[in-house]
Amino acid sequence: MTSSTGRPLPVLVITGQSGAGKGTLIKRLFDRFPQLQLAVSATTRAQRPGEVEGVHYHFISDEEFDRRLAAGEFLEHHVFPWGQRSGTLVSEIERIGQDGNVCVLELETEGAVNVAEREPRAVTIFITAPLPELERRLTERATESEGEIGERLKVAEEQLALAEAGRFDQVIENDDLERATDELSAIVSGLLAPAGTMQRP
Repeated sequence: MTSSTGRPLPVLVITGQSGAGKGTLIKRLFDRFPQLQLAVSATTRAQRPGEVEGVHYHFISDEEFDRRLAAGEFLEHHVFPWGQRSGTLVSEIERIGQDGNVCVLELETEGAVNVAEREPRAVTIFITAPLPELERRLTERATESEGEIGERLKVAEEQLALAEAGRFDQVIENDDLERATDELSAIVSGLLAPAGTMQRP
């Protein structure tokens, strides 16, 4: 994938803890940068009310997931502690790049690390928030049971340890939405700037 100037387009990989606000920040980012496009993940979990096939996720069966995984069609995939799986199809990145847009991946931390190891154009950005705030957001979201919330908070602590160990190019704390949006936008502006060369932050 290259831009109109012939430079390789970056692949933005945004990850972080469940409840840290990745989705909200990505939506705000898209408002500011129309050339960004989110890759649609494939998932084995049940479709929730209001979700649209091919827009929010590609909803596939466990059997279909196994078949595509064996065929090498996934750039990365993740198995959640509660059993469901999700992954990024290589075809999604190719589709977005062919249109001249910049691919954005919203991934679990394990997937983000895997993509960074396999994709030299990847720029990884970790979104975090204080653990008490994460618990409040997960509780208010009310899409998980109490046991799942506890499991997600445990995973959140492990993910933060990865970020603190320097496994990601950038770390943004989303304790203030406006500041976090501006910080993320500044990173993307630097990557998409027409002058100079594209460098990892």
